[in-house]
Amino acid sequence: MNALLSTTYFGPVQWYQKLYRADSVLIERCESFQKQTYRNRCLIATTQGIQALTVPVERSVPRTSYLVPRISDIRISDHGQWRHLHWNALQSAYGESPFFEFYEDDLRPFFEPHWEFLLDYNEAIRRKMCELIDIQPRVGYTTEFTRSAADDFRDAIQPKHPAPDPDFAPRPYYQVYRQKHGFLPNLSILDLLMNMGPESIFYL
Repeated sequence: MNALLSTTYFGPVQWYQKLYRADSVLIERCESFQKQTYRNRCLIATTQGIQALTVPVERSVPRTSYLVPRISDIRISDHGQWRHLHWNALQSAYGESPFFEFYEDDLRPFFEPHWEFLLDYNEAIRRKMCELIDIQPRVGYTTEFTRSAADDFRDAIQPKHPAPDPDFAPRPYYQVYRQKHGFLPNLSILDLLMNMGPESIFYL
């Protein structure tokens, strides 16, 4: 299978399953940016239930321009101290998980202002997650926008109204708040990693 995926911010387990199982992957860099998607949002489990963490972004072309900004043109905004808020949320959500302390030093740099563009930031995250999970996917990038393709998951994997995926059946694993909320499927890869550690690869 050759999968076509959108970029993601600490993408969901389903996204990383495609990344791991595909023979090769193309990550979309030519599409227009879509709000309220995994492109700049991830979902984590907290004591209150599911919480969305969203990276604020700004377009790099003037608002008066007729051009629709491509995902590769989207800059990260420094609005609202979001890095500090996201890191605090992760510490609160997973501080008591089995593997947070083990991966803490790998994650902290992603909440410091090193990246200007969202796509570069997401790709740095993806590479680190692959390293921690111990997967070596074959990844390339689109050079032009394709409206549809075989094994196209760009819009199928999304937080709202995801498309049916017969190849992905979420299997329960240990979660810190499972006794309170029940198993919460297809959260950010961070949830799997913090709770399952080196065994995450066997879940994928």
